[in-house]
Amino acid sequence: MQRIANLLVVQNGQVLLLKKPRRDWYVAPGGKMESGESIYEAAIREFKEETGATPIGTHLKGIYTMMIQEGEQIVDEWMLFTFLATGITGTPYEETREGLLEWHPVESLDFLPMAEGDRTNLKFAVSQEGMQYGTFHYSSEFQLINENIQTSTEEGIPRNG
Repeated sequence: MQRIANLLVVQNGQVLLLKKPRRDWYVAPGGKMESGESIYEAAIREFKEETGATPIGTHLKGIYTMMIQEGEQIVDEWMLFTFLATGITGTPYEETREGLLEWHPVESLDFLPMAEGDRTNLKFAVSQEGMQYGTFHYSSEFQLINENIQTSTEEGIPRNG
């Protein structure tokens, strides 16, 4: 199963998004993990490759199973690991081979064109404590069929030291 890591930066009340030319949808920068790479390493590497900037304060916010189905048959499936960073060093590119990089107010995650599963996980990443887990089922036209979401927090867990 393919593993994808993406990384959303929030800085000064804005998020850095990549506008992909295929559908004109917005995504968090990211991409496929390479062999032997951790999900954290993949998120950082992909972000640097796609933006030219380095994320800071990076942490995991969500783990998702994404599925494309035709009727009852699953035709594609992958894991998505969503990270959040609290800022960047360096200046991001304006445009890359992947699309246009644009800063948008956090609130724009409510209405910018994007996959509905991305909207769910990116909004959680910027607005909630803890982790989110989920499964998203899409049609072959990438319309959301259904989603199943769970969350967890570390509240009340004893710490050593």
